[in-house]
Amino acid sequence: MKTKETRKRRPAGIRLPARRLAPKLSSTADSDRPIVSSLKLKRILVPTDFSEPSLKAVKYAVRFAEQSGATIYLINVIARPVLNQDFECFPLALLEAELCKIAKEELLSIALREIEELVPVNTQVRIGEPFRQIVDIARETDADLIVIATQGHSGMKHLLLGSTAELVVRYAPCPVLVVREHEHEFV
Repeated sequence: MKTKETRKRRPAGIRLPARRLAPKLSSTADSDRPIVSSLKLKRILVPTDFSEPSLKAVKYAVRFAEQSGATIYLINVIARPVLNQDFECFPLALLEAELCKIAKEELLSIALREIEELVPVNTQVRIGEPFRQIVDIARETDADLIVIATQGHSGMKHLLLGSTAELVVRYAPCPVLVVREHEHEFV
């Protein structure tokens, strides 16, 4: 036996707002234009700690930069170790200089390996608290977007290690795209 589907009717006098329809896609050249090109990105800041997730963030930033003509600011922040007063005489300046040199070389290597030649790149190494340095650089460069990776720590690891990405999202002067290690990729 067939049953007839019935529609519920709304009571008389109740009007629903008109539905917003998505613009129709045309078969002209406009439909081939990337959507991202309508974003006015000029400077994209990409902090990296040289981990796999941060290299994934670089790939996202490269795609945005290619489509919008933006410059990528590839940065690394070396965190100062928290020392007690017994280690005041330790020659940290020498150690920091060597770490900066190694980090700068690695940034240049990533730039050559991961970023297309047509995308302008600036590299920079800073020393300090990572989230503060990232936010400061974003302000100094007037960044339009920060693309940052997260390790996805939770529970005790999150409490002990904190989340640089979370703090950057909280204090950044511009939008932040957080790239997770395991996620649905769109680039």
